[in-house]
Formats: sequence, structure tokens, C-alpha cells
Amino acid sequence: MSISITAAEKKILQSVTIPPRPQALLTVAAEAKLPEPKIPVIAKAINSDIAISSAILQVCNSAAFRRSREIDSIDQAVMILGLKRLIPLVKAVALKASMANSEKLESFWKRSSDIANGCVSVAKLLDKPELADHAYMLGLFHAAGIPIMFQHFEEYADFLALAEAEGWDSYLDEERERFETGHSTIGAILAQQWKLPKVMIEVIYYLHDVDGIYTSGELNKVSLDLLSILKIARNVSHFREFDNYDCAEWLNVRDGLQDYLDLSDVEMEDIRDKTLEAIKAG
Repeated sequence: MSISITAAEKKILQSVTIPPRPQALLTVAAEAKLPEPKIPVIAKAINSDIAISSAILQVCNSAAFRRSREIDSIDQAVMILGLKRLIPLVKAVALKASMANSEKLESFWKRSSDIANGCVSVAKLLDKPELADHAYMLGLFHAAGIPIMFQHFEEYADFLALAEAEGWDSYLDEERERFETGHSTIGAILAQQWKLPKVMIEVIYYLHDVDGIYTSGELNKVSLDLLSILKIARNVSHFREFDNYDCAEWLNVRDGLQDYLDLSDVEMEDIRDKTLEAIKAG
């Protein structure tokens, strides 16, 4: 897919810092492409970055990924999870570690973490466990354009608070009018530069452009599955924070999503209830 970028967006991109992929991630990705990847090399690369290694162990032992026994070393994580499962987690936590910390972004990262855990729960409840790892990465990565918008626009914090409370779909036009770009476009560009899978870049780019998305043919089945998982997790996270399921973002996608997944209202309610408990469990 190609991301359409306006002249104004090109100007913005020239003045913001897109965080580069850390060396640990570059080493892991390069080694994983070899015919016979060396586990010690991968473990050493992850261990070389304290922020990434500690976050990986925290995620591996979280409620979303909890196993019969605790994983207490990166070597164990590599051996037990395998590269196919580990690399999405490395990319997800590396993104957060690469961005500057800010008190104003604490709630954003907490929300992203909740959504990521919710995505794992939804994937399993929809009988799509094979998507759980990429769903987690998508949950943590999907709104990564927001910290970059923070970096460029001083007034973005107040705008974000309103959009999160009332639902993003009510504020998309205003975001573009005020800032001449949208966080989904910036996030998709970041995802491209970090070499995320194409299906995930598509979901990030089309996250709020969902009118007719389930029947338009613009996204393939895996992308639609991930979009659906993410939308449900975002809706549950919104409910947890604002005690309201019926925000504009959910109402705009609900019918198409439930038809696509063939879910009744009762089934959807059950998924949301269980996902809410999973998010609370952390």
C-alpha cells in the first residue's frame, strides 16, 4: 500500500523526530532472517538494552501471556516463545522505550498498554490465538503517531483529551484542520520505517477511515481481523476509562464489525465483559 502524504504533512515530517529502531531490534531482526538464527546472539542483543529486556520479561509474565511457570531470563523467553512470537513483542516494547518520557503521555501509554492486553484477550475469545502476538504489537503501536504529534504541537494535549473522551471519530476532521495531518497517517509512516508487517500498517492507516471498510475490498481478511480485534479492545478500554461503550468511534464501526465477525449483541457483550476483566488483570 502507499500512504498519501500532503505537502503540509511533508513539512511536518521534516520538523519532527521519528524515533529510529534501536540497535538491539536491528540485531534481532537481522539474525532472525538467517537460515539458522543463533539464539545466544538474539538473547545477547535484547539483554544489551535494559529498557527493552526488562519490558519483554514484564510482558511475557503478564496476565495476557502468563504461562505455567514464570520466565525469568531473556534466554528462556527466546527458547520458550520462539522467534515468531518474540519479535513482535520486541518491536512493541522497543517503540515505547525509544520515545521520550513525558508526564503528559503517562495516561496515553497506560491506555495503549491496556488496549494491547485487551487485543490479546479478544484474539483468543474470537478463536484467533494465532493473531495474539501481532494483536498485542498493534495494540501498543497503533496510536504511536500521537506522541509525535505531541512533539510538534504544544496544544495537542488538550485536543487529545477531548478526542479520547468523546471518541476519535468526532474529532478527525478537526484534527486535520487544526494540525494539517492526522495521528493515523503519522503512525502509519512510523510503522513503515520500523518495518512492521504490511497488514498492521494498513490497519493503523485506516483505523478511523472505516466507512464501508468491511465490504470495500481495501483490506484483506487478516487486516480486517486485526482491525476488528483492535476496535473491540479500544472500545473496552474507553469504557473502563469513561464508563461509556457508545462513543462515536464504536457506533461508526459496530454494525459492520459484528456482521463481519457474525457476532450477536449478546456474544459481543460477553467478549467485552471478559476483555474488561483481562485488562483489569493487567
